[in-house]
Amino acid sequence: MERPTGDPEIVKLCDLEKEYYRLQFLVDTGDTNIKKEMEVSLQAGEIVGILYDALLKQYKDPEAGETLKSLNALCVRLVFCLYAEDAGIFGSKSMFHDYLRDIPASGIRKALVELFRILNKKPEERDKYLADDNPALAAFPYVNGGLFSDENIEILPFTEELKALLLERASEDFDWSAISPTIFGAVFESTLNPDTRRSGGMHYTSIENIHKVIGPLFLDGLRSELEEIKEVAVDKTRKARLGAFQRKLAGLTFLEIKVQSLAQFSDSLAA
Repeated sequence: MERPTGDPEIVKLCDLEKEYYRLQFLVDTGDTNIKKEMEVSLQAGEIVGILYDALLKQYKDPEAGETLKSLNALCVRLVFCLYAEDAGIFGSKSMFHDYLRDIPASGIRKALVELFRILNKKPEERDKYLADDNPALAAFPYVNGGLFSDENIEILPFTEELKALLLERASEDFDWSAISPTIFGAVFESTLNPDTRRSGGMHYTSIENIHKVIGPLFLDGLRSELEEIKEVAVDKTRKARLGAFQRKLAGLTFLEIKVQSLAQFSDSLAA
């Protein structure tokens, strides 16, 4: 179908296991996968919106800038924990849920403060007796990147309703590992306070616009190169070229410049 005037492709049944990719043109699952990711990501965004509104009501000064900044940071941390337990980043599924499950609602705030502090500490920096005092807390891995480094964010007391919303609606009833980060980013952004988003530079680009840039810039060429390698008939040669291609991918370096306005972009170019 791609080369109508070319020679026909011949795939023997005995070679089907390793040559099946030649028939991929018969089934295009790209759109289906994107639609599924979009649906799941929108569901995740709805959950975050509900959680955001419920948390906001519990703050004593819900309109203060510091409150909104803390709330946004808290939502990001909670979403990370929900995703990390489902995606296996924490090591075992439902780890975050199980850590909070038997803690009364009145103790959730303290438990989250302790968890965030532990997630920001390397194993060698933790209390050597933590595993004896609180094995469930000690089991959490260190998370680098600074997401949990700020201990000054305001974490509100939880109610039974908030605990149920977090552990049942957001954790038990939803699989966060199925979301698309690129799609969910835009949905997640829409749930957060606009002023805080602007001040923090929290702006997500849609997957369509991302591919408008990275496609012609480098991704289309890399995909074409991979398809060409897959067409190599000699197994040994194909594996060697795939290995070289993999090393090439590992060695690529990208520079991303984040700007908040066209004026800032112009200033950056001028500088």
